[in-house]
Amino acid sequence: MADALLTFTDRGIHCPAGDFHIDPWRPVDRALITHGHADHARPGHARYLATAAAAPVMRHRLGDIHLETVRYGERIMFNDVAVSFHPAGHVPGSAQIRVERGGEIWVASGDYKLENDGLSEPFEPVRCHAFITESTFGLPVFKWKPQAETARALNAWWAANAANGQATILGAYALGKAQRLLSLLDPDIGPILTHGAVENTNAIMRAQGIALPDTTLVTPDLKPKDHPGALILATPSALGTPWARRFAPASSGFASGWMALRGVRRRRAADRGFVMSDHADWSGLNQAIRETGAERIFVTHGYTSIFSRWLADQGYDAAVVQTDFGGESLDGEDAA
Repeated sequence: MADALLTFTDRGIHCPAGDFHIDPWRPVDRALITHGHADHARPGHARYLATAAAAPVMRHRLGDIHLETVRYGERIMFNDVAVSFHPAGHVPGSAQIRVERGGEIWVASGDYKLENDGLSEPFEPVRCHAFITESTFGLPVFKWKPQAETARALNAWWAANAANGQATILGAYALGKAQRLLSLLDPDIGPILTHGAVENTNAIMRAQGIALPDTTLVTPDLKPKDHPGALILATPSALGTPWARRFAPASSGFASGWMALRGVRRRRAADRGFVMSDHADWSGLNQAIRETGAERIFVTHGYTSIFSRWLADQGYDAAVVQTDFGGESLDGEDAA
């Protein structure tokens, strides 16, 4: 792969001709970042480039970094390599990065989903010769329901809990998933309380003009009895902790693509599981790849071996690439 437009190194995806890396996991001079999740936007790089919409949360998470921004579709040259960022639909500000040199086009997709969630910039297919794809949910068992259907189930659960005198605790990642869920909640059911990590991200997105329902930050002196019928939006790591138990009696839920697998909800000790992910499901992965028109597919993080074999059976030149990207996890704070 020495002569390839993009190569895969121990620091990350590298473009030798343009002298930059994409989502590198070790310090480099110039890092092009697809989005602000911790496994893609890491500290220690000399220079960063990301979309204007991704920049505020990156600055919040990474501190005083040298960060330049780019508009979707804007063309930037690095030596004789043309680069542009295109919506990935994963979280607000997320991007696929298109790299072109001498008529050869590669796309590094980062993380993506095809359903328009009404919050993130909708996914746009980008034609290319080689496509680097995730495979977080690269099995046929992963099939997402339409978002509106999940929203109805979520609000019905919350309303039933409130009617029974219970609080509702919902676990979700602080960046992307939490705000997507907020946009689907019916605030007429009751008050919405938030964990500090969620509220910090809410504030950043509100400052960018993203409309979200009113929320109340959970502070040490907040009295749950003053907020009857509340829904508490918490980080995954807060579920089952003394922080969450203060709201008893409560029913707990978790929103993740992993809820499609039997037994996962029990491992999370949740009463309800909602199948919702900011990553593409099986059909979404396949559709995205078809729409690129690419013949060469590089499969990263997830069910890499299974998905790459499937793609090879469909006639693609498919290969597995080892990366440090995490995808959507169940246990830690969000990698995805």
